[in-house]
Amino acid sequence: QLQLVESGGGLVQAGGSLRLSCVASGLNLNYAIAWFRQAPRKEREGVLCINSGGGATTYAESVKGRFSVSRDSNKETVFLQMNSLKPEDTAVYYCATDRVFSCSGDPDDYDYWGRGTQVTVSS
Repeated sequence: QLQLVESGGGLVQAGGSLRLSCVASGLNLNYAIAWFRQAPRKEREGVLCINSGGGATTYAESVKGRFSVSRDSNKETVFLQMNSLKPEDTAVYYCATDRVFSCSGDPDDYDYWGRGTQVTVSS
């Protein structure tokens, strides 16, 4: 059974860092994994995605140069490294896959989602 579980969220001061983890089980570990986030009263937006070849695509302009995505050597875990955090990064962060090898920043393209992890950045 395909399962995605996020962890690593929390409360951090502006300028700080967090590393989120997405543990994937029950799927081809070469599938693309995307990170999305949803702030209160806002639509879910794509943040970053890592494809089967390890290439990353950034979908949120506001995170360029601050966030990065990577996979562990066993490809079981995908990480979202978030540096220089800002209050506007506050959101629930989700990882998702659609069991394909390429990335998309459209949440409607994804059928499998984790439950999310809350990130709160204080000013």
